[in-house]
Amino acid sequence: MSGPIVILGGGLAGHSLVRELRKLQPAAAITLVAADSADFYSKPNLSNALAQQKAPAALVASSAGAVAKQHGLDLFARVRVLGIDRSRKRLLTAAGEIAYGTLVLALGADPIRLDLAGDAADQVLSVNDLEDYARFRDQLAPGARVAILGAGLIGCEFANDLAQAGHGVAVIDPSDWPLSALLPQAAGRSLIEPLAALGVAWHFGTTVSRVDRTGAGLRLTLSDGCEVDAALVLSAVGLRPRTAMAREAGLDTAAGIVVDEFLRTSDPEIFALGDCAQVLGRVRPYVAPLLAGARALAATLSGRPTAVSFPPQPVLIKTPACPVVVAPVARDALGTWQAVGSAEGVHLEFHDAEGRLHGYALTGAATAAKGDLLKRLIAAGA
Repeated sequence: MSGPIVILGGGLAGHSLVRELRKLQPAAAITLVAADSADFYSKPNLSNALAQQKAPAALVASSAGAVAKQHGLDLFARVRVLGIDRSRKRLLTAAGEIAYGTLVLALGADPIRLDLAGDAADQVLSVNDLEDYARFRDQLAPGARVAILGAGLIGCEFANDLAQAGHGVAVIDPSDWPLSALLPQAAGRSLIEPLAALGVAWHFGTTVSRVDRTGAGLRLTLSDGCEVDAALVLSAVGLRPRTAMAREAGLDTAAGIVVDEFLRTSDPEIFALGDCAQVLGRVRPYVAPLLAGARALAATLSGRPTAVSFPPQPVLIKTPACPVVVAPVARDALGTWQAVGSAEGVHLEFHDAEGRLHGYALTGAATAAKGDLLKRLIAAGA
């Protein structure tokens, strides 16, 4: 692969690939292009920074300049990318053209925007990166009440962090229990009381219809007719892979940028990594699949074609009021959830018809079993 390796994206995917590449290719020409500052930070820390008593700036582990110096990169930060010229192997940017030998799209994902009515619909915030989080914290007054749209992983983590820091919190979700996309009902419902004890008010089975300004702040009107007052509204209803640039360049896209087991797109000189990629038919969010992809792709780009593999990768959800560990199963998986006795918390295991373990959901004190269950899951070949 002649020419520089150009990585488009300054988030965890891009930085992880740089680190893995440098282990294998100390002298390779690597260019990192980012729309943001390209500072290195851990995105999962955004949802528990209040508990860590860290201001947004303190979450930066290494400045972009320090990363560039450490790894010998050509760095283009805060650069707007206009498109990809595949025939000439050029990245087209507002700062000029950047030639590539191999291009890696580490574009991430965008927050899903809800179509809301009301004169304050444009005041709804989302947190998808450090700059978003800094804006959120700038508007977060001490003790301010926050309404969170979505009771998924990010919504629950922010709810716990905000409530623990003394903020009133209301969580609105159309499902009947928290984390419904990840947890069966018995496990999900075990979060309700512990977070309520911190001050979280739950509104299940409903959605937000409109957001309006009031004299005291914002008022949310729910589809069931209830009203919720808050100083800030945070949307955490999910992410959508960034595919527009790849699609405009003529690459195959679906839910994400379509890649094979080597993370190669329909153009053999362009790869995709992280939240923007659809690997063998699936978009794989979370940090562990991203890191596995970065290791495999670094090997491939170093001349050792390596198919990415995803061993069992449990998700640890940062809700200290009720800790959760889940090894998710596919929505169409065949099998049943079975309760296992536990003095405290919920311990559920998902078994197929032959009794093989395919996943588990643990809450509270039952999370102590996570190590043994992971060994069993690996042994079962799930």
